[in-house]
Amino acid sequence: QVQLVESGGGLVQPGGSLRLSCAASGIIIRINAMGWYRQAPGKERELVAAITSGESTNYADSVKGRFTISRDNAKKMVYLQMNSLKPEDTAVYYCNVDTPYGGYWGKGTLVTVSS
Repeated sequence: QVQLVESGGGLVQPGGSLRLSCAASGIIIRINAMGWYRQAPGKERELVAAITSGESTNYADSVKGRFTISRDNAKKMVYLQMNSLKPEDTAVYYCNVDTPYGGYWGKGTLVTVSS
């Protein structure tokens, strides 16, 4: 069983920054891709950013140039640095990892961008 715990969410003013972290624990032989998704009220969950085991990255157009995803394989962690935050970035952010035995989700962390 794999557990994912996100942290780092909160309330921030427009233009501000936050850094999300996600820690994976449990019996993990290998983690393939790791990613961050978000779900705003009344909207479907969407991919924000993903990073492969080879550290290739992929971003949603709406966050390119503002968000940066990174991972620490030794610590089994993935991070999302979010800069120049906008009100439309308000959402619950979920961590996702892909392993040889399936994908796993965290419970999410709320990010609210408001003045």
